[in-house]
Amino acid sequence: MTSEEILAKYGPRETMEYDVAIVGAGPAGLSTAIRLKQLAAQHGKDISVVILEKGSEPGAHTLSGAVMDPRSLNELLPDWRERGAPVNQPVTQDVLLFLREHGASSIPKFLMPPNFHNEGNYIVRLGYLVRWLAQQAEALGVEIFPGFPAAEVLYDENGAVKGVATGNMGIGKNGEPAETFQLGMELHAKYTIFAEGARGHLGRQLLAKYKLDEGKDPTSFAVGVKELWEIDPARHRPGLVLHSAGWPLKPDTYGGAFMYHLENNLVAIGYVIGLDYKNPHLSPFEEFQRFKTHPSIRWYFEGEGDFKAPKRLSYGARAINASGPLALPKTVFPGGALVGCDAGYLNASRIKGIHAAIKTGMLAAEATYEAVTAGRQRDELSAYPEAFKQSWLCAELHKDRNFKTWFKKGFYVGSFMTGIEQWLLRGHIPWTVHRNKFDYAGLKPAEQCPKIDYAKPDGKLTFDRLSSVFISNTNHEENQPSHLTLKDPTVPTRINLPIYAGPEARYCPAGVYEFVPDEARAGQTRLQINAANCLHCKTCDIKDPTQNIVWITPEGGGGPSYEGM
Repeated sequence: MTSEEILAKYGPRETMEYDVAIVGAGPAGLSTAIRLKQLAAQHGKDISVVILEKGSEPGAHTLSGAVMDPRSLNELLPDWRERGAPVNQPVTQDVLLFLREHGASSIPKFLMPPNFHNEGNYIVRLGYLVRWLAQQAEALGVEIFPGFPAAEVLYDENGAVKGVATGNMGIGKNGEPAETFQLGMELHAKYTIFAEGARGHLGRQLLAKYKLDEGKDPTSFAVGVKELWEIDPARHRPGLVLHSAGWPLKPDTYGGAFMYHLENNLVAIGYVIGLDYKNPHLSPFEEFQRFKTHPSIRWYFEGEGDFKAPKRLSYGARAINASGPLALPKTVFPGGALVGCDAGYLNASRIKGIHAAIKTGMLAAEATYEAVTAGRQRDELSAYPEAFKQSWLCAELHKDRNFKTWFKKGFYVGSFMTGIEQWLLRGHIPWTVHRNKFDYAGLKPAEQCPKIDYAKPDGKLTFDRLSSVFISNTNHEENQPSHLTLKDPTVPTRINLPIYAGPEARYCPAGVYEFVPDEARAGQTRLQINAANCLHCKTCDIKDPTQNIVWITPEGGGGPSYEGM
């Protein structure tokens, strides 16, 4: 049964009216809500604000490195320390390594480009910060509905966004309503703000409908794979921020690693690989596991004396919008706006996006407040992009605009030109370098690329995907249609497998895609989709070379349940 048929049979949906509806309870969405309520309180106004969050609670789907520049948080909530924000570990040391297979070179501090300096920044567990921001928002009167994914954009008779609808609950695997069926609800608003994170499901639709990316560079993404560990206190360095480039990746592949030492002997370690990589045999998950075996890295994950063995506490993955300002779309349209990584504000050069998410949420909120209090609705919030152009964030991103493009030309070119632009010229760059291809178009046929042999995991330092997904606390209602949909179910075995050696089985960091024998056709293979494993990282939606996979929202509350990732 199609969505239209379900609505015709069981509708109409319940409707709720708000001044502002926000999709996504991450840093951008929560900052939008907080700033709206702050402005309303300052001027004695009453503005109704609601946030829909697809995770089981705010922070459940949040994953980031993360080193945070506190500049935006200082602007949003200047007394965040007194309020008890979980921002406790200042950066104490920056290390930048270039790795070879059996050695490493450290870049002296005075030669490090400014974008790798983290004085005044903090190492945070973003999921905890998001949970705290949600508490601040609710204290101001914001309504937050966790476990309710926004599944559909609603439009009025003039083509403006009038709100969103939540997904139906209780649809069986066969697509038919089950006994537990519950129709979704509609949230109508004067303005709807989309803060879904990178490769937002609805944001992607809005880009297409309103041609928001027309005339812009193609968007570019990376996938970040992360683990949280408790390590030996003797090898813990509170405040250490370590970044590395080089091995195990080849010079033609954009990527690098991070290791951040939090408080309480905790270490966040991860790997980021650009999704424009060429070799279909490459596995981002396996490259991360291999990276941990480097002598300069594995030392931190070994114990001394009587110390119990270091313990891996959590695992997760997420796509990262690394496009930069050259691909930044038009961020407003009739009835709404894109904020944070839904638009692509992350600064890939600085490896930071939290401050950009908070700042853009604030800028959008200020424009929305003025519009609502002026009696407007469902027009374009043009004051938001104008305010961004005048902001310190715009100036920051403009300085780093060429970073990802240079690295598309290879590791050595990227390192050399980044050094010139950021260290020698200090961001005062007289040129702009554009991109012209989407990430998925970079993949080469398998026969043109060398195979990559990955070692079996040892279960102590390196792991397989299924044991990793287990500690992400990922869960989906089993009796529901797959939220990983195929435009053409024949494409994986007709095109992807023979030409690209089935890259779905490698680029997914959760073991969702497997090519298995087809019981119905002797000697044939089929693609098996283990949707229950999905971490909602969106890598498949981005990297699939035929763009045949479309990620849609699953039933509410499904997905990972990260604890402070």
